[in-house]
Amino acid sequence: MMGTVFLALGLVLIVEGLAWVLAPSLIERMLEMLAAMPEAARRQVGALVLVTGLILLLIAHQLGAGT
Repeated sequence: MMGTVFLALGLVLIVEGLAWVLAPSLIERMLEMLAAMPEAARRQVGALVLVTGLILLLIAHQLGAGT
C-alpha cells in the first residue's frame, strides 16, 4: 500500500518537474492566467482535475494496478 503511494507521488513529481524543465515560460504564463481567473473558475478547474484524477485511479484499479 505505501509503495503504491510513493509510486504515485513520485510520478506526480516527475511530471511536474518535466513541465518546469521543458517549458518554464509556459508554466509562468499559465500561472498568470490562473491568477487572472475568478476564484469560482479556479475552483471549477480544481474540481475537474480532482474528478479526472479519481477516474484515472478507478481505471488503473480496474486494470489491476496496486494489487
